[in-house]
Amino acid sequence: MGTFQRSRRTNIDWLADGPIGPFVDDFKQFLTERRYAGTTTNSYLACIAHFARWARSKRLKLRRIDEVSIGQFLDDHLPSCNCAEPTRHDRGDHSAALGHLLVVLRAQGAIALPTIGTMPVDVELLHYDEYMEHARGLAPKTRSMALRIVGRLLRARFGDDVIDIAAIKPQHVRSFFAQQAELYSKPTSAGSVVASLRGYFRYRASLGDLVHSLIGAVSYPANWTLSTLPKTLTAEEVEQLVGSLGQSGRTMRRADAIVRCALDLGLRSGEVARLSLNDIDWRAGTITLRRTKGRREDVLPLPATTGEAIAAYLKQERPKTSNRAVFVRNVAPRDDPVGPDLVRKTIRQAFGRAGLPYTRSHLLRHTMANRLLAGGSSLKEVADVLRHRSLNTTMIYAKLDSRKLAEVALPWPGSAS
Repeated sequence: MGTFQRSRRTNIDWLADGPIGPFVDDFKQFLTERRYAGTTTNSYLACIAHFARWARSKRLKLRRIDEVSIGQFLDDHLPSCNCAEPTRHDRGDHSAALGHLLVVLRAQGAIALPTIGTMPVDVELLHYDEYMEHARGLAPKTRSMALRIVGRLLRARFGDDVIDIAAIKPQHVRSFFAQQAELYSKPTSAGSVVASLRGYFRYRASLGDLVHSLIGAVSYPANWTLSTLPKTLTAEEVEQLVGSLGQSGRTMRRADAIVRCALDLGLRSGEVARLSLNDIDWRAGTITLRRTKGRREDVLPLPATTGEAIAAYLKQERPKTSNRAVFVRNVAPRDDPVGPDLVRKTIRQAFGRAGLPYTRSHLLRHTMANRLLAGGSSLKEVADVLRHRSLNTTMIYAKLDSRKLAEVALPWPGSAS
């Protein structure tokens, strides 16, 4: 009986008596507004109760609750936790619950907003990020990767000290590249490290630093341009995929519309996820793409098959929500749009239902380009539809243009024609 009372004290009263107690109702309301199931809400409450007990044992004040303290709880306490039962130990649930807790506490002004690092490396990366965004127009994902790689180099060389670019020598860059290359399974994948380093050194050159020897310190791994054929679905496989659409099921209408967006319009997974109801002009039969990889706004014709699939999803399956995203989540948080990962997963599942042995969602974008070429479109027209910033990016599809290749093919030596 005593053990049971101690358990209840662990799971419930630690919240009521601790610094998080006044915000429990706000936490519940946060989850309710996002339509989390009652069982999930109870699970997350147990997780933050567990954290509250640990925080009290560490004499952690409310204002000290942040990503660092949560990281200590998840990394140090949770793996070796011997708290009284019943206590949850699932890291995923704890991480999700505590992430929501930070949002609630900051919305209530109980804890400070995340601070931006003030160390020299942090300031340098902030300036470089602004340069990449405003001067080079790079996408967030590209900038994030570059900042991670450049940050590792700068912290390895300078730690918390002032950055002195002149102190970086070519041998330092080569040694750093060798260490980073070991993290990649394919040699060609290490090209992202080279691109990130060269991009940063060119930025420093624009500021007047003498870094030309650093730009050429490392070379790209061997990866011959346009050396491979882009993989596409055959005409028979396209029919097989299209024939598998229209199945009944909880999310089948959404899946059909997503596949159609990728197959008929050649949209990237992120572009599908970001589609808004405001982007579709049903009367004009067009769809507007915003915040694309090329950081442009493009208007494309909306094929009838794509429009019909989207309309069927909107009318028959899309949950009631105030969010203007076309594709929204069917599970909590229900008011949020789907993400690119869900788009890719949906297309993989569609391949599986069609009996196709493929997993890459980008395959449909390649297929769409091949279908355009087969229909008589020029490479320039394909580039426009795919929204490539450079025609060189589209040149890979020249190998798929059977009509043009047949015109320039030479006869086999010794043959009559």
